[in-house]
Amino acid sequence: MKDPGGFLTRLSTDSDDSPDRLLQHLIAIQHHHSYIPDEAVRRLSERLGTPAVEIFSVIAYYAFLHRHPRGQFDIYFSDNITDRMLGNKALMEGMCKKLGVEPGVPRADGKVTIDMTSCTGMCDQGPALLVNGMAVTRLTEERIHKMVGLIEAGVPAAKWPKRFFVVKDNIQRKDMLLSDYIIRGSAIDALNVKGGDAILESLDASNLRGRGGAGFKTATKWRFCREAPGAEHYVVCNADEGEPGTFKDRLLLHSYANCVIEGMTLCAGVIGAKKGFIYLRGEYLYLVEALEKTLQDRRDANLLGEKIRGKPGFDFDIEIHLGAGAYVCGEESALIESLEGKRGIPRQRPPFPVVSGYRNRPTVVNNVETFVAAAHIAVFGADWFKSSGTGDSTGTKLFSVSGDCAKPGIYEYPFGVTIRQVLEDCGASDTQAVQLSGAAGSTIPPQEFYRHIAFEDVPTGGSFMIFNQKRDLLKMVLNFTRFFCHESCGFCTPCRIGGRLMNDLVEKVMVGYATSYDISELKKIGLVMKKTAHCGLGSTAPNPVLDTLKKFPGTYSKRLINTSYEPAFNLESALEVSRHLTGRDDERAHLELGN
Repeated sequence: MKDPGGFLTRLSTDSDDSPDRLLQHLIAIQHHHSYIPDEAVRRLSERLGTPAVEIFSVIAYYAFLHRHPRGQFDIYFSDNITDRMLGNKALMEGMCKKLGVEPGVPRADGKVTIDMTSCTGMCDQGPALLVNGMAVTRLTEERIHKMVGLIEAGVPAAKWPKRFFVVKDNIQRKDMLLSDYIIRGSAIDALNVKGGDAILESLDASNLRGRGGAGFKTATKWRFCREAPGAEHYVVCNADEGEPGTFKDRLLLHSYANCVIEGMTLCAGVIGAKKGFIYLRGEYLYLVEALEKTLQDRRDANLLGEKIRGKPGFDFDIEIHLGAGAYVCGEESALIESLEGKRGIPRQRPPFPVVSGYRNRPTVVNNVETFVAAAHIAVFGADWFKSSGTGDSTGTKLFSVSGDCAKPGIYEYPFGVTIRQVLEDCGASDTQAVQLSGAAGSTIPPQEFYRHIAFEDVPTGGSFMIFNQKRDLLKMVLNFTRFFCHESCGFCTPCRIGGRLMNDLVEKVMVGYATSYDISELKKIGLVMKKTAHCGLGSTAPNPVLDTLKKFPGTYSKRLINTSYEPAFNLESALEVSRHLTGRDDERAHLELGN
């Protein structure tokens, strides 16, 4: 695995024996061995005082951790629906054939493993894959052919052509956040001059709401945390954007990292935090080196560390914490569990993180974009921010646009923009549907393209996937149901079992064996999941099925074997395999013709 800036090597020599560091130690061991040997688990158990069985359960939970050897070149093809639309399956099959491997099975010589993973956040420049943790974008047959040659020659991935690993910002439209750069340190200066109360009042007046999708008012969250009892408070930046089709935080962490960290430091000064974390999804490993450099530059400039800007008592520093491939960790309480070295299973709430978060201390967890907006508001003021957007949805929003359009990439618009306007600007035509907010979001048909993207109408975390009339929407739905089955934390029955049942029924529709009874079951299971799942991710998992059933019923009805409400099973068709194996095709081998 390529090690940006020696970050993973430093993890391996980390002397911190706190159980909170378990996941980071495991990632370092994985980097060194390509898997996590049982002996390493035993030693880690003794060192951290954590039972080995608990460590094994953590390894089993995260997709990028393994108990058995992987290949010297460990490759994961991104399998979001947009990658599928761009031909990832054929490219993967071709690579497997050239290298003589089966998906998910290390080659006998231990040189290579090829597998699929969930969305890697490269949807605007796919198809994409990860090789030893590093992203390769814009895959073609030619690029795959060259990679196969490098693998067979044993050339380390770190020495592959740099053009393979280019990830562009791909900004297509700027507005206030991407255009109005704040001077480094200016938000902190505003805090020191005005004080925390004034900053909170400004954030409150701006009506800034969380940009992760939930839309909780930022000032209220910070105030609750500030007022919560306890000497230790924490700031956490949720950079685990695992929602399929979302990649806006990738841009902000790459080219606006100073502003992200400025917003975190501002929050720390307001709530009285000494420690902060950037929880970075494992797929964004390539960003670590630049982020570490930015953090150090700010320490050198007295913008992080002790006595920030010379103010006694204003001590705050930030640590990068890597994820290891778990979608559910995008949920704030699951993220905190992961930050503590555990499996990322969402907590029962209340209490909420602002009262009992990291280490059961008051914690603010905000999205990357939210911290950027907060820093801007501290510098330019509430009125500046409210000059864009709507009454309940002030400011601007970043969209990750991908799919069937001429210009995929990052678009920034004032809240209130119509779906149709975004489609026109990105060069989409003959659009059949738009999937807003990723797999867990809303499927929007053409008759609703007049609607406005805002908390008052159609809210979104930022994902905007486009499907033209040539696309089979059921393939989109099946991709999403498989995604949710793979990513379920398994804690609650509605999500763990309901998600699998929905996936199986969608597959049944796809192959033409379903009836109207199965459609009825899909609706029932979806409603049960929405009402009884343990967390928000489980309750939104049925959305793509329920939305398409309601808005695109023909996608399902045209595939039904009959329209009755009786379960149907075609025994005659099922016997075809047996006839083939026995070589029989006489009358008695057919139900319709036999006695």
